[in-house]
Amino acid sequence: MEETGLRDPYKILGVAKTASDDEVKSAYRKLVKKLHPDVNPDRKDIEQRFKEVSAAYAVVGDPDKRAKFDRGEIDAEGRERPDFAFQRAWTGGGGQQQSNPFRGHGGRSTGGFDPHDIFEDLFGRGGTGTRGADVTYELTVDFLDAAKGARRDMVLSDGRIVSVSVPAGAEDGQTLRLRGQGMAGMRGGKAGDALISLTVRPHAQFERRGKDIYLSLPITLKEAVLGASIEVPTVDGKVSVKVPPNSSSGTSLRLRGKGVPDKNGEKGAQIVRLEIVLGESIDPELQKFAEEWTPQQPNPRTKRGFK
Repeated sequence: MEETGLRDPYKILGVAKTASDDEVKSAYRKLVKKLHPDVNPDRKDIEQRFKEVSAAYAVVGDPDKRAKFDRGEIDAEGRERPDFAFQRAWTGGGGQQQSNPFRGHGGRSTGGFDPHDIFEDLFGRGGTGTRGADVTYELTVDFLDAAKGARRDMVLSDGRIVSVSVPAGAEDGQTLRLRGQGMAGMRGGKAGDALISLTVRPHAQFERRGKDIYLSLPITLKEAVLGASIEVPTVDGKVSVKVPPNSSSGTSLRLRGKGVPDKNGEKGAQIVRLEIVLGESIDPELQKFAEEWTPQQPNPRTKRGFK
C-alpha cells in the first residue's frame, strides 16, 4: 500500500476538491463508522485504511490546513513543502511547522480543530460504551395467528433461537421489537434490538379491514327464502347465526366482538355478507316452479330505477 503522504486526501475521503466543509465532514463520519478498529477487530488492512482516512481528514478537515494544502504550502501529511519552506526562509518568513495527522486519534491538538471530537461523537465520550446496531428480520405468520396471537421461534443471525410473541391483532407490515437481541455494543455499551417485520399470509375466507373481519357466506335459495340457523366460521371458531327469511344476496350480518382487538384491546366485528348460490346444475323442481311462478312484486330492477 502507498505511503499516506503520496495520496490525495480528497480521493481518500471520496470527495471532490470543491466539496464544502460539511460534505468533507459527512464523508469522513461515514468512513469512520465503517472502518473504525472497534468495528473491525484484527483487520490490518482495514486498520491501515482507517489511518489513511484519519490522516486525510486531519489535513482537509481543518479549514486552515485545507487552504494551505490547496495552495501547495503543505503536503498530504500536513508538512510544509521544502520548496515553500525555502521560499519563506529566503523572504524572511517563519520556520517550518510540523503537523501530526494522527494527533486527533491519540491526543488533543492545540488548535480549534480536532478529529477526536468526531470519534467521541460516534463511539462515546468519557469511556461511555456505544450501543450496538439494530438488526432487521422478517417473519411470516398465518392469518389466524396474527388475529388471535401466537408464539413463533426464529433463528437470529448469530444462530440463537428466540421466541417471538405475536400479539393478537398484529397487522401485515407491523414491526415487533426484541430489546437487546441486536448487535452487541462496543466498549461495554448496550446491545441493539432485533426488529421483526411481520408478513401476514392471506386467508382463503377471511379478509381484514381495520379491526373488522369480512366473510362472504354462501347460502342456498331455500335458506334465503325461508330463513335458517347455520354455522359460520370466525377467527375464534364456528358460531351459530340466524339468516333472516327473505334475505337477498349482499345482505350483511354483523357479529359483534368477533373481529380482532385494537391497541386498546377492544375487538371489532365480523361482517358476514350473504351470497345466494343456486348450485352447478338447476334442480328440476325449482325449474318447474320458476316457469309456472308469477311474482306478485314488481321487478327489483324497476323498483331501483333501472330502465
